[in-house]
Amino acid sequence: MPCSQAPEPDKTAMATAVKICGITRVEDALVAAHAGAHAIGMIFYAGSPRLVSHDVASRIVDALPAFVTPVALFVNPNTVEVERVIREVKPQLLQFHGEETPEFCESFGMPYIKAAQVRRGVDLLQYARHYRTAKGLLLDAFVDGSHGGTGSTFDWALIPDQLPLPLILAGGLHQNNVADAIRRVRPWAVDVSSGVEAAKGIKDAAKIAAFIQGARNADV
Repeated sequence: MPCSQAPEPDKTAMATAVKICGITRVEDALVAAHAGAHAIGMIFYAGSPRLVSHDVASRIVDALPAFVTPVALFVNPNTVEVERVIREVKPQLLQFHGEETPEFCESFGMPYIKAAQVRRGVDLLQYARHYRTAKGLLLDAFVDGSHGGTGSTFDWALIPDQLPLPLILAGGLHQNNVADAIRRVRPWAVDVSSGVEAAKGIKDAAKIAAFIQGARNADV
C-alpha cells in the first residue's frame, strides 16, 4: 500500500515570521522580542554602522526569551572570525551576506541563511540551488558598494514563483509597505533594519510594533 503524502502547506494560511536586524542594544532586542519578533539579527561586519561588539552581542543573546532566534550576520568573513562569534556569542543561526561559498557556509556545522542582492540578470533559481543546504534565501536590494541595510526596495516581480528555499524578503521594508509586500510575495519571513530605526543601529519601539502589526494584518 503506497504511503500517503503530506499535503503541500497553504502559504496563505501561514503566519509570516519577522526578523529585526541590526540590533546593537539589549533594550532594543527585548523590545523586538516582546513585540512579537521571531528573530533578531546582530551584525559582525566592520563596514556596517550597525556593527555590534562580541560582549554586547553575548548579553543580547543571554537576555532573549525562549523561541526568539539570535542570528549572527557576516560579510565575507574568515573562518576564525565566524568561529569566535559562535564560541563567544552563541547564535542559533548564521547569515552570510557576501560571496561566501556553500562549502564555507556549511563548514561550521550550524544552520545558515544566504543573502542575494536582486537585480535583473541574476538567476535566483540557480542561486538557490547552489546554496541548497541553506535554511532560507534572503533577498535584498542591489545597491552598488553595499551589502544591505540601505533602505532600498527592489522589484518584487523579479522573484521566481517556485524558489526551492524558504524566502526571506528584505530591502526597504517598513510599517507602511510590509503588509502589501507579504500579500504580493508571500515570503516565509520578512527582515527589516533601517525601516524600524530612530538612527542607524538604534531601534524605535513604536516603529517595531507598527511593523510587526503590519505583518500580522497581512496574514489575516
